[in-house]
Amino acid sequence: MTLQSLKYRTMTPEGRKQTREDFRIFFQLVDNDLKSRYSGSAFGIVWAYIQPLVTILVFWYVYQVGFRNAPVGNVEFILWFIAAFIPWTFFSDGTVSAANVMYEYSYLVKKIRFKVWQLPFIKVFSSLRIHTFFVIFLVGMYLLYGHTPNWTWLNAVYYTLYICVLLVGNAFLTSSLTVFIKDASQLINIIMQIGFWLTPIFWSDTTMNPTVLKILKLNPMFYATTGYRDAFINHVWFWQRSPLQTAYYWLAAAVVLMVGILVYRHLREHFTDLL
Repeated sequence: MTLQSLKYRTMTPEGRKQTREDFRIFFQLVDNDLKSRYSGSAFGIVWAYIQPLVTILVFWYVYQVGFRNAPVGNVEFILWFIAAFIPWTFFSDGTVSAANVMYEYSYLVKKIRFKVWQLPFIKVFSSLRIHTFFVIFLVGMYLLYGHTPNWTWLNAVYYTLYICVLLVGNAFLTSSLTVFIKDASQLINIIMQIGFWLTPIFWSDTTMNPTVLKILKLNPMFYATTGYRDAFINHVWFWQRSPLQTAYYWLAAAVVLMVGILVYRHLREHFTDLL
């Protein structure tokens, strides 16, 4: 669809009605995607929230109650930990779930009139709904521990947008490759496990060897996880960070997005034959 035809469509009553219908179907698919992940289980969609909460509870009990980890900087260990763990969970969940989206919705891929490019977005929005809950949970934890609300907490919206750009690129790339390489989804799971330890979640960038840190900073999620900590702990606005650093990470996100879209456009015509 060209820009001119899109403009004409949005200006006509029929076009606006169709656009509203497209949005309604899209968000219905997002809602159904969350439900289908846990269909057949007693608690259903609640599991999407219980599993990360249990993980956080285990880390809290082991490291803060059991090992009695000292505060990191001026905050309790658990608050320092979840400020990076929650954005990482969003990124990891979105990447892993999007890898098999073409197989999961193969019945839609084979429909001539369905806009297949929407499928990666469905997975990203599905994970975003869960992430929104955990951002609220993160705020609640800081309030529970007696921290005064700060306007810099709004930076979470900015860094969430950054992660969304990364996720959309990843979703197009991985979902396209998985159609051709069935083991790709297993490889992605392994990469996410390695990525967890290469991202400053359990470790602080202030204590890392400077030479090693330069390499670890190449990781696009370094920007988001340290950004969340800057927002909730250090009260630093995103525009106060190094402009060169910000430019690098947004450029990296843009490259991931463009590569993902190009790979999808190149492989799209073969999906129907292989699914």
